[in-house]
Amino acid sequence: MIQTGIKGRLEETVTAEMSAARVGSGLVDVFATPMMIALVEKTCNESVLPYLDEGQGTVGTLVNVVHTSATPIGMRVWCESELVEVDRRRLVFKVKAFDECGPIGEGSHERFIIDTAKFFEKVKAKM
Repeated sequence: MIQTGIKGRLEETVTAEMSAARVGSGLVDVFATPMMIALVEKTCNESVLPYLDEGQGTVGTLVNVVHTSATPIGMRVWCESELVEVDRRRLVFKVKAFDECGPIGEGSHERFIIDTAKFFEKVKAKM
């Protein structure tokens, strides 16, 4: 059973492929905001996976974060998450992102618990 208080932490090193210039979100070679959001989503998702029933997963539905400081290529970044609300299948996380010099972003992220098979049946119906 999923309860509030579950924490997550993931770390990675910024590569050129993760830069704003490379992913198209800007013109400079720094850690891209979309890549920070991807790190936020991955951290939250992985933090709750051990608590899900067989055949369940989560999908991201809302991201509300600010990216407050640029990070150069080659520097380590990490995200810390905490599950702060559980409303049936809706999960709300508080998130903070850091690089080796300090905070680079913060906010909240929502995910929904899904039945993976049912989810893909709905997706297939769109084809």
